[in-house]
Amino acid sequence: MSNKYDVIVVGMGPSSIFCAYELIQLKKYKKVLLIDQGKRVEQRNCPIEKTKKCVHCKPMCHITNGFSGAGAFSDGKLSLYNQKEDEIHVGGNVHKYIGVPETKKLIDYADKIYLDFGADKHLEGTEYKEEIAKINDRAHKEGIRLINIPIRHLGTEKSHEVYHKLEKYIEDNGVEMRFETTVADLVIEDNEVKGVKIKEAKYIEETEHPLETIYADRVVLAVGRKGANWLVEMANKHNIKTETGIVDIGVRYELPDEVMKDVNKYMYEAKFIGRVGPFRDKVRTFCQNPSGFVSAEVYDNNLTLVNGHSYKERKSTNTNLAILVSHHFTSPFKRPIEYGRNVAQNLNDLGAGNIVVQRLGDIYRGKRTWDYELDRNTVEPTLKSAVAGDITFALGYRTLTSILEFIRAVDKVVEGFGAPDNLLYAPEIKFYSNKVVIDNQFETSVKGLYSIGDGGGMTRGLMMASCSGIQMARNL
Repeated sequence: MSNKYDVIVVGMGPSSIFCAYELIQLKKYKKVLLIDQGKRVEQRNCPIEKTKKCVHCKPMCHITNGFSGAGAFSDGKLSLYNQKEDEIHVGGNVHKYIGVPETKKLIDYADKIYLDFGADKHLEGTEYKEEIAKINDRAHKEGIRLINIPIRHLGTEKSHEVYHKLEKYIEDNGVEMRFETTVADLVIEDNEVKGVKIKEAKYIEETEHPLETIYADRVVLAVGRKGANWLVEMANKHNIKTETGIVDIGVRYELPDEVMKDVNKYMYEAKFIGRVGPFRDKVRTFCQNPSGFVSAEVYDNNLTLVNGHSYKERKSTNTNLAILVSHHFTSPFKRPIEYGRNVAQNLNDLGAGNIVVQRLGDIYRGKRTWDYELDRNTVEPTLKSAVAGDITFALGYRTLTSILEFIRAVDKVVEGFGAPDNLLYAPEIKFYSNKVVIDNQFETSVKGLYSIGDGGGMTRGLMMASCSGIQMARNL
């Protein structure tokens, strides 16, 4: 392996993968290196299926690290756009840098790549327009906005197949990939990037372990949400300009497929957004998984968060989705990630290191949920390692109030959404770094250092992260 490259990309999530793919097409750089703490996508597996509980894999969680990032274990939804609308409703802020028309072209281009590598050709949410309009009318009356856009669903197991093909393509075309390697530091001199300092991931907790320096005139940070905390540390250490970002805090909500059957059939994923309750904070649904499964994933310092996914073949009888409250902090507070981590840590402590689950009706009754109550609950939990308890001890009053008011509102749109046996798992937190300040070329305040994807606050989700990588390659 060389110690000097044209471009180094930190992370191997969708933004990194599609940056590498496009660099291959452009044929501008001969020596490109991708670095990630995890393993190849074909070597990634979560033992929870056998153990029935999270075993906190060492040195890295297989769900959040490795080729394709957390996307490999997501349900693999690619959010597109509505042709007739002059706005990009979901996925982040790429359009704010390059404009809506160019962003739509990027989505089309990225979508074709996914199709070329084996994505399902069927699009969800493009039929049943009259039925969707009726749901939209009911939502509007309750002050809830319904966003319906075409969705291409890969499925968790198919995501692995698609990303494995991309992995092989990138490697076969000369891009070097260094797995199970952590970037311990950036090399920056006179406000200009010179490279990165690395070590094997198994030594991540050994601060005195010697580091290897690899040089490049251009370094792209594509660290995803998993790397948001690391990115904050790098920004503070090297004076990389950032703005106070947001943190989305909420729950994973599980309810019967029967309740969500119309929404699942007509749209597959409905995105409900509202500003309800006394605080008028933005509350939204995210990552809806029909007939799906609730899952756990481990971040830095063994912080366990809840997520959800769905398969193409394997099915449950429940739908799960995130209900998230956006937290915008104002002066003088500037540490949204630390705030979110504290909430998550308190919930982990309540669950002895596990996800906590509680019935909605028990929250209204002011009591915790017990194991025997879950055993006879009409909604059977799909995350078997979740611990019955009381999430109200750790979720803030403002957050929980907004979630409960939102559930009440959506229940008037989708009957049964607020049934007492429905389950709330916590913590579900989406970490976006204190937003890295970048220009229209995605360059940070440090010369030659760029930031793309979810970790730096630019995107949210597979499709837009992929688009940011394509545009990054073109900018370079």
